Amino acid sequence: MEITISNTQNKVSEVETLEKIITQVLAKAAEVYGLDAHTEVSIVLSDDEYIHKLNYEYRGKDQPTDVLSFALSEGEEPEIIDGPTEVLLGDIIISVETAMRQAAEYGHSLEREMAYLTVHGILHLLGYDHMAEEEKQEMRTEEEHILGLLGIVRK
Repeated sequence: MEITISNTQNKVSEVETLEKIITQVLAKAAEVYGLDAHTEVSIVLSDDEYIHKLNYEYRGKDQPTDVLSFALSEGEEPEIIDGPTEVLLGDIIISVETAMRQAAEYGHSLEREMAYLTVHGILHLLGYDHMAEEEKQEMRTEEEHILGLLGIVRK
């Protein structure tokens, strides 16, 4: 899997640690879901101000959120003969600022919260959702499965 990580926030300076956990989570998800090396995903590490704007523009929610996913492979795509082999899965935007607050609220590390938000985001790109209770339970099971394979469990 090809992963591009962009840091647009200045709340956390040790971004290398966050990038490492994000990469580990995405690699494990790629392994579990059979995503090949030509699958591309981009991650944006943002602050609350930026994700708030996106949340309002795309979801009509006038508040920051923790993670947004924008799938690029929704619907039927025409096959391009002899075209590129890349699969552009989509973009995941994570508010590091919100992740910091949530980690403190839930009593775990920022790294654990970032791992959770990353797996949550990639599952959305893969078509999982949590609008109905049954979907929510299925998505939660998948999240915990991926995190568990990495040894990242709830305490």
